[in-house]
Amino acid sequence: MKLATIRTADGTRAVRVDDDGAVELGHADLGPLLARPDWRAEAAAATGTVHPLDGLDYAPPVPRPEKILCVGLNYATHIREMGRELPEFPTLFAKYHRSLIGAFDPITLPAGSDEVDWEAELGVVIGAEVRNASEEEARAAIAGYTVVNDITARDFQYRSVQWLQGKTFEASTPVGPWLVTDAEPGDISCTVDGDVVQKADTGDLVHDAVALVRYISQIITLAPGDLIATGTPGGVGHARKPPRYLVEGSAVVTRVEGVGECRNVCAP
Repeated sequence: MKLATIRTADGTRAVRVDDDGAVELGHADLGPLLARPDWRAEAAAATGTVHPLDGLDYAPPVPRPEKILCVGLNYATHIREMGRELPEFPTLFAKYHRSLIGAFDPITLPAGSDEVDWEAELGVVIGAEVRNASEEEARAAIAGYTVVNDITARDFQYRSVQWLQGKTFEASTPVGPWLVTDAEPGDISCTVDGDVVQKADTGDLVHDAVALVRYISQIITLAPGDLIATGTPGGVGHARKPPRYLVEGSAVVTRVEGVGECRNVCAP
């Protein structure tokens, strides 16, 4: 099942995206839906207004999540290629909801940065409150998966040992187009202006979705609608020789097999 938040003339609407249309679910966005204990059954049974698929304007699936938690290096092959040991614990940082954009919205290039980079990531959306989760509880708390690109201003990121200032520029992080509740994510890739710059298997994650939910829930309660960006594979622009960065007009396509894709153009 694919669930999304779309923009309409009357505001945003949560929808189920079927093969022949997008069915309204009776909520302004997926956040209030996911907060309901029976959200899966409610979404599956909904028979609201139907919107044609052509021309849907996708907002982030959960436009205002309580938390956006992101993971640093988390792909085993890439870590080993760099001669590093696999990390025992995830490296975590955060974003704020104002950084999020829809799957086809323009990426706002961070003002004052000349080193804007791409980071294709698998996104995990939480569908139930969970704290100190067991493996079974963590698995059950995952509503599904989405596509994320953690657009990063490297020059701001490395001004200090804390990454946040390079990671949460406003209107810079594509998410979507939908939440897939029954996905089995496969390859992840990113293309920039038609060039394949990243490609990996999400099965290569050091800390997978369940492990991340378990670990993070030891620190803080995960709430319905929370987003976890699980980390990016090799191929980022900053690591290239010479480095390659995004500029005005750069076309970025972020794809996760079995989940979906975001297509965004960079704008000032």
